[in-house]
This record gives sequence, C-alpha cells and structure tokens, in this order.
Amino acid sequence: MQKHTTRMSVLLIMIALFVGGCSSAYYGAMEKVGIHKRDILVDRVEDARDSQSDAQKQFKSALEQFGAIVQIENTDLKDAYEKLNAEYEDSKEAAEAVSERIAKVESVAEALFEEWQKELEMYKSAKLRNSSKHKLKDTKARYNEMLASMHRAEKSMEPVLSSFQDNVLFLKHNLNAQAIGSLRAEFSTLKGEIGDLIQKMNVAIETSNQFISDIKQ
Repeated sequence: MQKHTTRMSVLLIMIALFVGGCSSAYYGAMEKVGIHKRDILVDRVEDARDSQSDAQKQFKSALEQFGAIVQIENTDLKDAYEKLNAEYEDSKEAAEAVSERIAKVESVAEALFEEWQKELEMYKSAKLRNSSKHKLKDTKARYNEMLASMHRAEKSMEPVLSSFQDNVLFLKHNLNAQAIGSLRAEFSTLKGEIGDLIQKMNVAIETSNQFISDIKQ
C-alpha cells in the first residue's frame, strides 16, 4: 500500500511538472502530494534570490573583463571584442533568469493570497477569522516590500545591459586603438551603474531572506 501511495505521489508530481504552464492545475496537483502554495512561494523566493546572487557575480565578472581590456596596451582587438561580447551575452542571460524567477514568485503569491482571502469567509469563529485576516495583511505588506526591492534591482540591470551592448557594438565596428580609448572613457560610467545594481540586489537579497524567515515561522 505504501509503495502504491509513493508511486501515485510521483505520478502526480510528474503530471504537475508536465502541466506547469497551467498554474491552477499545477498547484492542485502539488497540493495533492502535500506541497502547498506557501511552500512553493518560499521555494520560488529562494530561487529568485539565488538568481540575483548569480547575476551579481556575472555583472562583476563582466566589469572586471571590461576593465582588464581597456587597461591593457596593444590588446588584441578581435579577442577583446569576443571576450566582451561573451560577457554581455552571459549578463543578458543572467538578467533574463532574474526576471523569469520574479515572475514565478508573483504568480504563486497571487494565487496564495487569493485563496487565503476566499478562505477567510469559511471561518465560523470571528476571533480566528480576524487573526488570519491580520496575518494575511501583514504577510502581503512584507511580500510587497520584498517584491518592490526585487523590481528595483531588476530595473537597475537595464541601463547596465544597454551601456554594455553599446560598448560591445562600438568595439565590433571600430577594431582600432581609438576604440579602446573610447571604451576607457566609458568604463567609469559602467562601473558606477554596476555598483548601483549590486547595491540594489544586496537589498533585494536581504529582504528576500527576511521574508523567507518570517513566512516559515
């Protein structure tokens, strides 16, 4: 009997993963194996936090590569372009991963809060209903604070990627010593933008950790 239950649980999880594009079906299948929206929210916040940490590392790597190239005299310009372009593509991919993770957090949070709000009407005890209502309001407030910090960090990636792309394109079409000189002038601007990005991501990561800690209590 236990083996049968285990096989059914695995089957339900596989179905949930297969129909992941349909949120309601996915959440329903996961709840049947004891994984509720609250658990999924925690997992997705952790994933979003980790993707921001990964993006931080990638943007730092890109800045280091950029700085190394503009400081080296008589650098191989074609090699320099290929290295910078690779860093840009990796940074773009990291930024897209952050946006995808944040969207998944929003999806499950919306479903969780909607369900929670509906279930308030199911209480017979006014005292317990009011307690749950207060908990919902408090959780929403902390969630909105965390989400706002995530979006600020997400938005701060846009000017960095834009500047990076401009510089990569400029180097691609101007493979000469003057191009390196122009990029050298742009380095301080890019450094400032990435510094601002990293600061906002640190705040987002910190608020994510706090939200995870609070919701697990």
